[in-house]
Amino acid sequence: MTKKSAAKTTAKTAPATPAPVEAAVIDKLTKLQLIDQVALRTNMTKREAGLAVDAALEAIVEALKSGKSVGLTGLGTLDVRATAARTGVRPGTAEKIQIPAGKKVGFKVATDLKKAL
Repeated sequence: MTKKSAAKTTAKTAPATPAPVEAAVIDKLTKLQLIDQVALRTNMTKREAGLAVDAALEAIVEALKSGKSVGLTGLGTLDVRATAARTGVRPGTAEKIQIPAGKKVGFKVATDLKKAL
């Protein structure tokens, strides 16, 4: 083996240095991490906890789709809010456009949580 081919071989097998991770990614609780926490705190298996979390999220989404608000004690309230039609500006062209009325999901933080933050 020549020096050139040895250098190529080590370069291919050497582990790549990990890319820097942004702080925002570290501070986010993912669904898998939530499932792990539920499993840990309830002595469920991860599969059972995953099914429970999925069922809870589906129930929340269905309630919001039907126009109901969802109150989560200690966390806050999710509700559907109407947005008015408005005039906007298309980025890049500065063209004025009409944005139609619509709906969005709003969240109001529970008082206890707000004080704890």
